[in-house]
Amino acid sequence: MPWNVDDYPVSMKNLDPLIRKKAISIANALLADGYNDDRAIPIATSQAEKWFDDATADEKKAFHQEKNPQKNDKHAINKNAQKLMDAAVTVQYQEDHWEVRSKGAERASDQFDHKDDAVTRGKEIAQNKQSVLTIYKQDGTKQQEIDYRDK
Repeated sequence: MPWNVDDYPVSMKNLDPLIRKKAISIANALLADGYNDDRAIPIATSQAEKWFDDATADEKKAFHQEKNPQKNDKHAINKNAQKLMDAAVTVQYQEDHWEVRSKGAERASDQFDHKDDAVTRGKEIAQNKQSVLTIYKQDGTKQQEIDYRDK
């Protein structure tokens, strides 16, 4: 069920209003892509908090001034979303940085200078997606696999 700033999941109640607005917007887009409520809410919340931490003051101000998300907003449908929804997540070293990527994705969702940061983000994504996280060593060999399905 889509949401708006007056009707949103209880779990978003204590979020900063700007983070909540962003989370609602992201969650509604995820719902349009076929995610169910139980998966859309934590993913949207996590992504909104990350956006808030990384956004400049100007970006936050601009988003604050944007129209509030509505239940009937139209969203571009990501034809790959269904395929990536349950896709396994990997943490690998690529060309001088650590990447977090869902299997089948065209590009990494995140890049980090330090492996620990990449692993932390990979765990968040895999837990939200309830999928498997595979962590590789810098030389490309598998280090660890963590299964978050049905947990």
